[in-house]
Amino acid sequence: MTIIPYGRQDINQADIDAVVEVLRSDFLTQGPVIPAFEKAVASYCDALYAVAVSNATSALHIACLALNVGKGDVVWTTPITFPASSNCALHCGATVDFVDIDPRTYNMSVNCLAEKLAQAEKVGNLPKVVIPVHLCGQPCDMEGIHALSRHYGFKIIEDASHAIGGRYKGEPMGNCCYSDITVFSFHPVKIITSGEGGMALTNNVQLAKCMQLLRSHGITSDAADMHPQAPDELWNYQQIGLGFNYRMTDIHAALGLSQIQRLNEFVTKRHAIAKQYDQKLSSLPVVIPWQHLDSYSSFHLYVIRLKLGEISKTHRQVFEALRAKGILVNLHYIPIYRQPYYEKMGFRKNYCPEAEQYYSEAISIPMYPGLTGVEQNQVVAAIQEATNV
Repeated sequence: MTIIPYGRQDINQADIDAVVEVLRSDFLTQGPVIPAFEKAVASYCDALYAVAVSNATSALHIACLALNVGKGDVVWTTPITFPASSNCALHCGATVDFVDIDPRTYNMSVNCLAEKLAQAEKVGNLPKVVIPVHLCGQPCDMEGIHALSRHYGFKIIEDASHAIGGRYKGEPMGNCCYSDITVFSFHPVKIITSGEGGMALTNNVQLAKCMQLLRSHGITSDAADMHPQAPDELWNYQQIGLGFNYRMTDIHAALGLSQIQRLNEFVTKRHAIAKQYDQKLSSLPVVIPWQHLDSYSSFHLYVIRLKLGEISKTHRQVFEALRAKGILVNLHYIPIYRQPYYEKMGFRKNYCPEAEQYYSEAISIPMYPGLTGVEQNQVVAAIQEATNV
């Protein structure tokens, strides 16, 4: 039986050669390839600064810390995302809350955000930071979220883990035009990969310097940032803050730097696959992804929603039927507040009604540049069989 995963990296000989070159060099970590990768991503995204780290989770963490998130603060995000999008606030000692999703884009609803902010203002519990997540690679309504931030005074971290290569209003995701910091992921199933890795982008030099310190133990070797010492003492580095070992290696950066050369090609292929899915699934009892006119998705994921009223099987039965056929579909995501850890905080089922409805119907089907036409037809045939009444 052919196994078709929901996502898969695309590694070519140039990627392998780039990694081998680093392995044969003098620097496996903290060498010249990391700043080269940072420069390439910042340039592609039209951002001023980029800070490479070990993964997107660590990027979210240092982004929160750079914005001074701490005990007594509140951070809001969407419930339909990976827990890292909210865990980053908890790691800073803050509390978290969730804003329901838009039923068409599955991203944070600006209307729900506006209503929640108005209520929070009345009780004096406004968020310090809001973290919109560009689910599946489709950009959120960042103009609307940014306008609310100006009115209510919160900072914005874009969790763009799915979205490098996407565009919003014709401009590249990651340019931080509507946010303080944007975070990317380079996990193997993402648009480009560095094996493991992440990056935080910003146009604020102070935020960039803060995140650079935080990723490496709070240590600097920049004489301009170091505290004065006795003239006869040798100091080539100083710890001037408390940070972490969140550094990316040159090995990972080399793979990422090679991969970004094919970023546009990857996204173009994903769009072609999405277009084929749109056509092939149009007659089946499923809802295909809706795309906002302001957005150009990177199509990290292709999520279908089952029209359960037209299907004799349950959500779980369809999911398991597809997996039994070797189609390794996934679910992105279970609402975070439904996780046992979050339920202990007091969150309960149905906290966000649109998120619950989405969760009860959503299935992520295979989407990656190397997916062949034959494999795509297998996926569609399996969905047709699994949903056949």
